[in-house]
Amino acid sequence: MSDAKIPVLIDCDPGIDDAVALTLAFGCGRLDVLGVATVAGNTTGENTYRNARKFLSFIGAEVEVARGADKPMLRPLVTAPDVHGKTGLGAIGETEDGGTGNDVTDTAGRSALDLITEILLNHPTKVTLIPVGPLTNIAIAFLARPEIKDRIEKIVLMGGAALEGNRTPAAEFNIYVDPEAARVVFDSGVPITMIGLDVTHQALIYPDEIEALRKLGLVGRIVAELMDFYGHHYRKRFEGNPIHDALAVAAVFEPDIVSTRHVNVCVETSGEFTLGRTVVDFRGVTGREPNCDVALGVDRERFINLIFAAVQNLERRREVRSRE
Repeated sequence: MSDAKIPVLIDCDPGIDDAVALTLAFGCGRLDVLGVATVAGNTTGENTYRNARKFLSFIGAEVEVARGADKPMLRPLVTAPDVHGKTGLGAIGETEDGGTGNDVTDTAGRSALDLITEILLNHPTKVTLIPVGPLTNIAIAFLARPEIKDRIEKIVLMGGAALEGNRTPAAEFNIYVDPEAARVVFDSGVPITMIGLDVTHQALIYPDEIEALRKLGLVGRIVAELMDFYGHHYRKRFEGNPIHDALAVAAVFEPDIVSTRHVNVCVETSGEFTLGRTVVDFRGVTGREPNCDVALGVDRERFINLIFAAVQNLERRREVRSRE
């Protein structure tokens, strides 16, 4: 295994599972996170930008954060306060300091489009994109600066479903929020791995594992509290909680943690009952060329162990910083 870190750019909409995804990305020691862009999705654009910056400050991640689209390309914004809370980070997001004891001054920086473009065009090697929210920022970047597509190693996204949806019977939330953007991305010709509900609903963290996380210092306690809030929604159906977005991060540096099939995926943008559906052509009946590796299986225990290791690494770093 090479010691070289994988250069990545994360596009997210924090969001509880986005926060865990950031925990894994910065705690795994395997990724070189070149930048973080935020997009409206789980909550408003204002909230996702603030949440990302505050959570990254809490875990000690020094990285540029750029605010992206505040609404989908063509549609009104749909959010998920029932899952992520009013501000996007559950109960801890509703305290004045976001539960982290950190205050981040809101300063105007570069736009997500500028950040994505600059990173892709100037990095010496190709970069992997990890979008774990609606694909609005990525689609806008592809339409505005199509030359950046040649600078992308691959896209490993959290979104879609081959079987059942979650926002509707047919559609997963991220794709449903901005199906037009998703179509632009899936039709872009860039290699894509789709980490959809088919695997994230298998990659559950169970109550005893959440309690074990809670004992791993402040970072573990915050992650556990996020999972507690998530559980109010997910325990109605599952014995544990999915951690959707973190699995996309894990699949970048441990790609064999998921099993995939290389097939064609189209995104439905006009169906009365199927808006936002990722239509997966398993049998090749459409004759369209495969454009996506669709994840269908996952090593759950290995995935959870990666979360624990990342939390422990970040907690050790936090303790070092506190002594300095």
